[in-house]
Amino acid sequence: MPIESLRLSPQFTIQSARETGVKNLTWAQPRLLNLKRGPSRSRYMSTSSCLSSGVGDKDGVIIVDHGSRRRESNLMLNEFVTMFRDKTGYPIVEPAHMELAEPSIKDAFSLCVQQGANRVIVSPFFLFPGRHWHQDIPSLTAEAAKEHPNVSYIVTAPLGLHELLVDVVNDRIKHCLSHVAGDADECIVCAGTNKCRLYGTALDKNTE
Repeated sequence: MPIESLRLSPQFTIQSARETGVKNLTWAQPRLLNLKRGPSRSRYMSTSSCLSSGVGDKDGVIIVDHGSRRRESNLMLNEFVTMFRDKTGYPIVEPAHMELAEPSIKDAFSLCVQQGANRVIVSPFFLFPGRHWHQDIPSLTAEAAKEHPNVSYIVTAPLGLHELLVDVVNDRIKHCLSHVAGDADECIVCAGTNKCRLYGTALDKNTE
């Protein structure tokens, strides 16, 4: 019987789907790991609180982006962290830049520990799982954790294919079009740059 719909796991590739004739593919969220299987992971779990499924009072959250030579871009991460802290109510939340700017992941990790964190949650402020997520951020976090042997940590998934991002992108598009039409001010991203405008040969000639 042909399969008309299948939720894909990371092990099921697009190529294998095509070979089996599967249609209407949708991506499944990865399942939580069963900690009872496989080798012991006690070296990464210093206390029982490490097994908590939610963010607790002893958890530190680090929101890490790439980092920029442009000061305004780096300051925007601070603004986001403030919004995130206010909305979630998490007591320990710190910004970090992977490179090019301070604070570093190491600095943010130490700040979390100083505030009482015994578990650090590093959340990459990246869209997709590229090299920075696979290699750079885990490596930098592991290096930072060496100075705090009694503190466990996790590097979470990037933003990825989250359905709420559809609303974010759509809202940004609508706002920019409203600004171009003269119905809204520049947003905080474009403020002062004059970047949010229509371009094109015909339009340029009309403004000469």
